[in-house]
Amino acid sequence: MFMADIAGVRVLYTGDYSREEDCHLCAAEIPQFSPDICIIESTYGVQLHQPRNVREKCFTDVIHSTISQGGRVLIPAFALGRPSVVMASPSGLQSGLSRQLFEMWCSEKKNACVIPGYVVEGTLAKTIINEPKEVTVMNGLTAPLNMQVHYISFSAHADFAQTSTFLKELMPPNIILVHGEANEMGRLKQKLITQFADRNTKIISPKNCQSVEMYFNSEKMAKAIGRLAEKTPEVGETVSGLLVKKAFTYQIMAPDDLHVFSQLSTTNISQRITIAYSGAFGVLKHRLKQMFESVVSLPDEESEGPAFRVHERLTVKYESEKHISLH
Repeated sequence: MFMADIAGVRVLYTGDYSREEDCHLCAAEIPQFSPDICIIESTYGVQLHQPRNVREKCFTDVIHSTISQGGRVLIPAFALGRPSVVMASPSGLQSGLSRQLFEMWCSEKKNACVIPGYVVEGTLAKTIINEPKEVTVMNGLTAPLNMQVHYISFSAHADFAQTSTFLKELMPPNIILVHGEANEMGRLKQKLITQFADRNTKIISPKNCQSVEMYFNSEKMAKAIGRLAEKTPEVGETVSGLLVKKAFTYQIMAPDDLHVFSQLSTTNISQRITIAYSGAFGVLKHRLKQMFESVVSLPDEESEGPAFRVHERLTVKYESEKHISLH
């Protein structure tokens, strides 16, 4: 998952996530900052996973039991396995090797099929979970379904308990449900509406390709720190400093405090521009005096030659008969 800051609005996108640690993946962490919008997957809707130790024991028991009676175990997944226990793709049993093996083994009671993850509506894997007496094979004919079918999910998607707890800790004002079957997403939305009934939480479950528009106040809050925080400003008083964005927070500080509260530092850059000018230097000064209020001559020892300063910002210096410099 990742957090994006767009013009001060924090958007958290979870992607596929799980709050349960397993042998392969760490549990998803709670972000440090609460988002304004949480776009969260709803794959399992309101379903609850069994404890992992229960699923693992059930999984190994099915394999041992099936093999001990001379049967074969088909695990529709995304990798290949061994002769007696075969992991074959695709996971939905729509086609390919997993479908071929299923049709070869489905009529024998000693065989088993273990569905190890989420199954999509309309696939054969979803159909056989309900254990029908027969199934339609690839050639259009029917075959008896005598093999054992076990649904033991090790899917790396959050269930309702994880999703509910995750959102309670984050407390985002806006929740967008994605990546879920319509009915499950609808049930999840209703449960979350009930769960956040005492808060002004907006929960949206858009359809595929449906645009979602949200409007936010563009005001940003900045915390004064260091020397700027030593004195409370009066109402209407202007506070001048450097605005520093750190992660998702804004701080305003005096330039001299920059190296104390951040890894940044300040420096001065002097820039000088040389311009071709062959006229009288005094005439140039006279012309500028007519345009600007403050044009002050500088002592020769300070400027090392004829020079004047305009509004205490720009120094004009005589360099040669054909050039002047601005800095």
